[in-house]
Amino acid sequence: MSMKELIEQAAKTGPAPVALGETVPEGETQICLFKETEIRKICHHDEWWYSVVDIVGILSRTTDPRRYWPDLKRKLIEESGSDQLLEGVEQLKMPGKDGKMYLTDCANAETIFRVVQSIPSPNAEPFKKWLARTAYERILEFQNPEIAIKRAIASYKLQGRDDEWIRSRLQTVVSRNELTSEWQDRGIQKGVEYALLTDAISMGTFGKTTKQHKEYKSLGKNHSLRDHMNGLELVLTMLGEEATKEIARKTDAQGFVPNKEAAKSGGAVAGQARKSIELQTRKPVVSRENFLPDKGSQKSLPEGE
Repeated sequence: MSMKELIEQAAKTGPAPVALGETVPEGETQICLFKETEIRKICHHDEWWYSVVDIVGILSRTTDPRRYWPDLKRKLIEESGSDQLLEGVEQLKMPGKDGKMYLTDCANAETIFRVVQSIPSPNAEPFKKWLARTAYERILEFQNPEIAIKRAIASYKLQGRDDEWIRSRLQTVVSRNELTSEWQDRGIQKGVEYALLTDAISMGTFGKTTKQHKEYKSLGKNHSLRDHMNGLELVLTMLGEEATKEIARKTDAQGFVPNKEAAKSGGAVAGQARKSIELQTRKPVVSRENFLPDKGSQKSLPEGE
């Protein structure tokens, strides 16, 4: 069965219950599971690209997939007489088990499908079906983000989150999307500038950058901070972003520097609210708690390659 036929089959059976929480930005990495084994994936050109080494390790059952994959690449080139099969493989930055980012061979579903066909494995057929389902999910989400939101709600409920937390989490999705849209209209570049403005809001709100906030909660680089915030943290995050957006509009901020000032001011508004809450409750708003499962159930990622 071809990749196209498998995706069509996935469309008939419907998407698997995997939540993304919000529209996935370019370059975001996530972890997905195939038979309880972790596979790294990254959003690239509005589709999922997967770590080839992770997949090769599962299918070949080798103890050293980083060595097996180069050998397999050479074999594929020799057998086909060209490297056409590997033209769809790109090196993208993904996290290793040490938390650092490494350039890693990645490919989209179509290329992975062809690689899988070259590896004799009892897992090949079920993996092809799994791959088609995950690829189809991304197609649906790109066409209709509401589908991702509905799956997010179902996923959060399965994780034991209450309705109030879920409502706050989804409101932060709307708030964030509106803010980044405003930034884009005001000449802010995606990537580094977005991150710097986000940190400016975070510093004003919580007295911590996003990285520091993650470290405080013992989260890794590939974890979504907002998925591990408590209810007050979510509400204050949204307040900081809404205030930033309104201040940018009021001052007609154009370019990075004026928008950074707006971000600082917006964060300060939320920061004052946080301090008032802490004064009344006599306890810090920012919590070390997260929603990660027990460490014993965490599986290690492959070393960076």
